[in-house]
Amino acid sequence: MSTTTSPQTWRDWLLTDTPASRAQAAWGGRYRLWRDFTANKLAMAGLAVIVAMALAALLAPLLAPYDPGVQDLTNRLARPSAAHWLGTDELGRDLYARILFGGRVTLGMVVAVVALVAPLGLAIGCIAGYYGGIADRLLMRVTDVFLAFPRLILALAFVAAIKPGITSAIFAIVLTAWPPYARLARAETLSLRGTDFIAAVRLTGAGSARIVLRHIIPLCLGSLVVRVTLDMSSIILTAASLGFLGMGAQPPSPEWGAMIATARRFILDQWWVPTIPGVAIFLISLAFNLLGDGLRDVLDPKQR
Repeated sequence: MSTTTSPQTWRDWLLTDTPASRAQAAWGGRYRLWRDFTANKLAMAGLAVIVAMALAALLAPLLAPYDPGVQDLTNRLARPSAAHWLGTDELGRDLYARILFGGRVTLGMVVAVVALVAPLGLAIGCIAGYYGGIADRLLMRVTDVFLAFPRLILALAFVAAIKPGITSAIFAIVLTAWPPYARLARAETLSLRGTDFIAAVRLTGAGSARIVLRHIIPLCLGSLVVRVTLDMSSIILTAASLGFLGMGAQPPSPEWGAMIATARRFILDQWWVPTIPGVAIFLISLAFNLLGDGLRDVLDPKQR
């Protein structure tokens, strides 16, 4: 007798209304979320674009036919051709190679920002919402101060106070991006703080830190993931804007915003030079917006 479990059997195991264990219930819930997400074609298209661009950036040394920093002044501002698929810039550098390596810079900045800003905003919001009192008032007033400044202006001021560069741009974006996550986490925590299950956990002798770490934060992650995904496009645009204004990645780094800045004077005659990095920014920003909309439909209980 064959012991191989058919795909239909696994599907039945995941979708059963009477799970035999917590693991089965957890995996069944994840499968239902994935099934609902895959039904959204636009969200899947956004996910496909993000995965494709991330893989292209990671495999840039293998995919790029030229070194992104090598100059060829005899072939400057060449039109797209078989030799240079996306043409060359004002210094004869291959635009296709620079777009691939530029994806490493731009997407790397985004990943670094998210890795710093999401835990920071989540921690501040959960602490303010759970403890309340003076901690809540103090943390929220600090949050309001940061929200009072336009994000790009505050980021520019921070970078100018230190020194232009990728590291400064990352910390500048983190400095301006955490307040919305803190406000969201605080609102979620306030709605959970007085619930019966939190009171029951408190009666078992669990301390405040354990309640926040083990019970409050996991319940806030769903809405935080949706907000982070939707904010990815604004983070990308902020990073590109800093590069465009000369405050982010510095030449000859192939960052997309900096590429547009150096090529903007050719927009009328050699339109492909500034347009191609602009299209890359547009595609990845649109993809993250589509992905965020799909995740919101799946993870937000009000949408279901």
